[in-house]
Amino acid sequence: MENVALPNHLPQPALNAPTALSGTPALHPHPRRAGVWTGRVLSGLYALFILGASATPKLMQMPMVDEQMMKYGWPAGSGFMIGVLELSCVVLYLIPLTSVLGAVLMMGVLGGAIVTHIVAHNPLLSHTLFPIYVGVVMWGGLWLRSPALRALFPLVRKPLGQAVNRS
Repeated sequence: MENVALPNHLPQPALNAPTALSGTPALHPHPRRAGVWTGRVLSGLYALFILGASATPKLMQMPMVDEQMMKYGWPAGSGFMIGVLELSCVVLYLIPLTSVLGAVLMMGVLGGAIVTHIVAHNPLLSHTLFPIYVGVVMWGGLWLRSPALRALFPLVRKPLGQAVNRS
């Protein structure tokens, strides 16, 4: 780690003093590094799952896709368009500047899958709620890798009127 001298008018941090927010020593430059990497892994797993198990068969127009889509009341050939939507949402999700847009749009696709399973009277935990599980992994990965999203939706929020300890 490189030592950088701060100008004399700025307070010099103690090297082993805990930081105000994390309680970890100030020497550690990225106290949330493990969380960010966990978020990247979750995001990667989500993207691989959607691309490999959902979008690719639809984009390749595999016969099993049309069979399943017609079984659920969708017209033949509609799987391809859903595959294009899924691919578009995943690409947007993987680009940091558009990741939230990709996640929000994918929730629309996942919501359609939930409705399809409800109308077909499929089992609740294994079929109907499966898109929710995918959404939790998707949003969890994004939340862990995005400081802005963590600031917008913190796990713990201080009650109103409680003073912030700035010591």
